[in-house]
Order: sequence, then structure tokens, then C-alpha cells
Amino acid sequence: MPIAMPLTFLVIMLIRLAKFGVPAPEADEGILAHLFQIWIVLEVLMVLYFAIKWIPQMPKQALFILTLQIAAALSVLVPVFLLKL
Repeated sequence: MPIAMPLTFLVIMLIRLAKFGVPAPEADEGILAHLFQIWIVLEVLMVLYFAIKWIPQMPKQALFILTLQIAAALSVLVPVFLLKL
């Protein structure tokens, strides 16, 4: 889930940008922005849970998966901050 959720948001964001372009700033951010904010909180909690549970048991494999999770999350966060969405 921590890898699939950010990739899903990335696909949704790319489709929206391809269809409508970069949106102009508005007072109300819209439902996608609110879902994005909820996702960020859930993502942090899922990654922390994964790290706490698996790093002590299988450190090498857990760090690899943790790196993938963080890279997937950053793949969504970078365009949001660069395009000021």
C-alpha cells in the first residue's frame, strides 16, 4: 500500500495536468487537494509502522523497501511543490 498509493496519486495528477494544465491558484483547493493532504498523513503513518515493525527483524530487506516507499512518495511530492499545485 505505501508504494501503490503514491503511484496512484502520481497517475491521477499526471492525467489531470495533461487534461487541464496547471491550475490557477484558487481559494478552495478542491477535492483532489484534500485527498492529497489526507494521503500524506496516511503515507507517513504507514511508512513509520513499516519501519518500526520490519527494520528490527530484517534490516537489509526492510531498508530496501523503505527506500522504495520514500522514492514513491517523493515522486508525487516533487511535482506538487515545483508546480505549486
